[in-house]
Amino acid sequence: MSTGSGTPSAPAPTAHNPRKSSMFSSLRIRNYRLFFIGQVVSNTGTWMQRIAQDWLVLSLTGSSAAVGITTALQFLPMLLFGLYGGVLVDRLPKRPTLLATQASMALSGLALAALTLTGQVQVWHVYVAAFAVGLATVLDNPARQSFVSEMVGPEQLQNAVSLNSANFQSARLVGPAVAGLMITGVGTGWAFLANGLSFVAPITGLLLMRARELHVVRRAPRGKGQLREGLRYVAGRPELIWPIVLVGFIGTFGFNFPVWLSAYAEHVFHAGAGGYSLFNTLIAAGSLVGALLAARRGTARLRLLIAAALAFGVLEVVAALAPAYWLFALLMVPIGIFGLTVNVTANTAVQMATDPAMRGRVMALFMMVFMGGTPLGAPVVGWITDTYGPRVGFVLGGVISAVAAATVGLVLARIGGLRLSVGWHRGHPRVRFVPREREELVTAA
Repeated sequence: MSTGSGTPSAPAPTAHNPRKSSMFSSLRIRNYRLFFIGQVVSNTGTWMQRIAQDWLVLSLTGSSAAVGITTALQFLPMLLFGLYGGVLVDRLPKRPTLLATQASMALSGLALAALTLTGQVQVWHVYVAAFAVGLATVLDNPARQSFVSEMVGPEQLQNAVSLNSANFQSARLVGPAVAGLMITGVGTGWAFLANGLSFVAPITGLLLMRARELHVVRRAPRGKGQLREGLRYVAGRPELIWPIVLVGFIGTFGFNFPVWLSAYAEHVFHAGAGGYSLFNTLIAAGSLVGALLAARRGTARLRLLIAAALAFGVLEVVAALAPAYWLFALLMVPIGIFGLTVNVTANTAVQMATDPAMRGRVMALFMMVFMGGTPLGAPVVGWITDTYGPRVGFVLGGVISAVAAATVGLVLARIGGLRLSVGWHRGHPRVRFVPREREELVTAA
């Protein structure tokens, strides 16, 4: 991993080769395989509920801002309590914690299904259900992130994190498509029911795991100042703090797809639920490609993170201005590729640079910034979308993402003793970062 230092250290062959040997190498581990299969089923149900939830709110209110409020309520608990969730996760055994969080999210989905199928649902019911899922996520997200290392160990961590993302994105590919069929065919309530029942799979997988095959990680003892300790730990490490800052900006302003895509489907291209489902499916297809490419890579370099974030922001601006339905839809694929590359590269780089005893707190901060920024950005983006139109809202998200990527890239380059070099190579312009000493020699010559 490159941390922005002047002389990046090469990874040891013993740690590098296993991650590159196979795209699916971590699935050879039984416990991780059970976890992976359970998450395939559950993530598909989760995406079905997300699509049904957004469409239900839009149907009940006709407002993009209301969709933004729903998204905000789902991620608000992470913003408010995410760091405390990380402290608890570092203290608690991960598997029992996940059993509890998965069961609570199942109950939320089943309750929303009952209200919708009986015709009693109101928009505030959806708000409450979204907030309840968000509360469970406060523990579930850092527990799942840090539990991966306990299942696979450090040598397979890069591969397993990437496959987790591929898992999530493949579910994102299938879930919206199935949800679109369900919504138009039998109604949103059945999508909520399917999500509630889907949690049987991960709960069963967790129960079937062999505890003796888990990699034991020392749990943090209960004590004062653990939250401050985690913040100081991150603040003193540029290779942690700046990727987190970058994903914070992108998560807050660049990932408000429920707001934008529902508005584009309904008000710009008049494509209805089918168009909304298609947009989400194409983003998921690109994200799946990005995740599989990440699983194949052996390293998580910060320069790749910056380049992917910059491309992501620029593509959002291009898509926002696309005049035709199919052009807009096709641009969702590269947006998905680069968005997922940002997510996986930042996630893996932060995990691999973190001490295992601090991982729960660090990953809670990471997820709090990435996902918890949405409550701040979604209502604002929803208001801008309602007031000035979907194109303006989408352009704003892309511009902020691109500017954040460029700024963080320059900061990391400065910390690492690098300077921007612009020149010509074989008749073509070339822009790259070089060590300051080398740049000074080139200038002197």
